[in-house]
Amino acid sequence: MQKTTYLLTLAGYLLLSCTAFSQDFIPAYDRFSGKETSYITLENGTKLEGTLEDLDRRKGLIEEVVIKDATGKKITLKPDQIKSMYLMPSGLSKLSTNMDVGTKVKKWDAQYIDSEIIKKGYAYFEKAKVVLKKDQEMLLMQLLNPGFNSKIKVFHDPFAAETMRVGFGGMTMAGGDDKSYYVQAGDLPAKKLKKKEYEDEIKVMYASCPTLVKKIGEKLRWSEFAKHVYEFSFECP
Repeated sequence: MQKTTYLLTLAGYLLLSCTAFSQDFIPAYDRFSGKETSYITLENGTKLEGTLEDLDRRKGLIEEVVIKDATGKKITLKPDQIKSMYLMPSGLSKLSTNMDVGTKVKKWDAQYIDSEIIKKGYAYFEKAKVVLKKDQEMLLMQLLNPGFNSKIKVFHDPFAAETMRVGFGGMTMAGGDDKSYYVQAGDLPAKKLKKKEYEDEIKVMYASCPTLVKKIGEKLRWSEFAKHVYEFSFECP
């Protein structure tokens, strides 16, 4: 009885999380399945498939990826070898993603990303030039808006603090809004955008769409950042 109540409550939290999304970012993850197939494209164009054996990070950034191919051979890759990859989140993260991902890809404007893989619940990573302090580095980052990134790409900030998370039964549920992201406009390097800076940046980010700038300015909400990027992609010239 206690287990049934727990599962029903858990499902309720997930449903609430699900209905709260419309054109939202895909959640950022740090744990991935070692059973589901991972898809990796190398810088030289080679495509690899295999199960994830290990993913090493240092200060939040990916340092090494190890997969096992169909023959059982382990392949170790450094970020500079990888152009992009699809990884399946593990455990509860996977359940939550599969429940809400359908609402995140109502339209699709990124032809180079496989929408069918994303719809299965995969997280997508790609190489991006990122401004870190005064330097620029090529990093493997999780793209949070794979379905609507033709004008602005939003990457997970691995150091970002969240505004809120729902805790239940010793677990952390989806629902927190990161206080910062790495944002790439066009071909420019991705720069960190903090919650407290958003009001000052909207006129620059959405400069080609004054109607959207006006709309956002009338009722500015950081929690609607994903919605703003979505509208900029599909509703602005």
